[in-house]
Amino acid sequence: MISEEQIVGVAKRENNKKRNYLIVNRLQGKHVPVSPKLTFQMFEQLKNKVEVCYKDEQLLLVGFAETATAIGAYLATRMDTLYMQTTREKIAGVEYLYFSEEHSHATEQKLVKDDLDKIIDGIDRIVFVEDEVTTGKTILNIINIIKRQYGDKIHFSVASIINGMNQEAFDNYKNLDIPVHFILRQNNEAYSEVAEKYRGDGHYVMCDTSYVYYDNSDSADVDDSGHFSYRHHCVSRDYQNPRRLVRGAEYLMSCESLFNSIKQEVDINCTGKEILVLGTEELMFPAIFIASKLEKAGNIVYTHSTTRSPIEVSTEEEYPLHNRFELRSVYDDGRVTFIYDLKKYDKVIIITDSEQSESKGINSLINALRTENNDNIELIRWL
Repeated sequence: MISEEQIVGVAKRENNKKRNYLIVNRLQGKHVPVSPKLTFQMFEQLKNKVEVCYKDEQLLLVGFAETATAIGAYLATRMDTLYMQTTREKIAGVEYLYFSEEHSHATEQKLVKDDLDKIIDGIDRIVFVEDEVTTGKTILNIINIIKRQYGDKIHFSVASIINGMNQEAFDNYKNLDIPVHFILRQNNEAYSEVAEKYRGDGHYVMCDTSYVYYDNSDSADVDDSGHFSYRHHCVSRDYQNPRRLVRGAEYLMSCESLFNSIKQEVDINCTGKEILVLGTEELMFPAIFIASKLEKAGNIVYTHSTTRSPIEVSTEEEYPLHNRFELRSVYDDGRVTFIYDLKKYDKVIIITDSEQSESKGINSLINALRTENNDNIELIRWL
């Protein structure tokens, strides 16, 4: 069983008066670079706790954006259930169910109502999947919205890596007949005080958004004019978007197809060298999955992703994050995102489903990676 020391790092949110701390899960593949093997081992423990309880029920798993999208997708692919994630992105031509995540830096969450309409009569239970549940209020918000929309015929459960609910919240869930599953239960009461003690004196970088050249040739790094370039690939094969409804087994097959396409496009024969596979914001699972495949092939692989979470960084050794690069989003040039704890790798593979082929977001991300990695950067856009 994974211990609290392996998982939990307490960090300080930047300018968040609602909650000044953030639990940084060291194994989740979000903020901290980690071996994908360790990430999937942790997800598997949660899957085992959930699967045994609902073998005779038709399930819909819902992963919460942005940090729990990979956890939800992993459980759905291993259990072959229906799956969709909440999102903060815009999807054209659909109707949403809106709800709020009150403590977050970006409070608006939404779920595609059109997809729920299609399957609601054929499911027995919705399992909400989170990385960490503190009070359970956000999940109750969406449960109440679903009940108002569809009635009381659906059962609900909650699954998370970490659960920090107090006894009153647990009793409330029990009285509402909402089972709660988790790997680690902890008391969060001291975390605000812990977060305030950190200095926040880490390395902060505001990344340049100016244009970066890209080149799909085998020698892409610095061209004849002295311009740095990276490799840019667009893969359209078998793309599935879990912001819309997917079936777990089919989504796993689509990720396998993505990996096969990458093998054709990218030199991944890097045995003995270090590779970073980087996801972007809500697109976490495909990056961790690709990283896992590369690791199983004998490479030294790390994975994490960009995030909308503004977190202070510190030089203190026990603090979970030490450097921060401020970016524009690859999905929306007007949105600020971040990447934490970059270091040098022999190859970097970015996995994104951004529709933008050239943008300030892509430029700022490449420029962040260039600070440590002057060549061998591959951008994979899966559309």
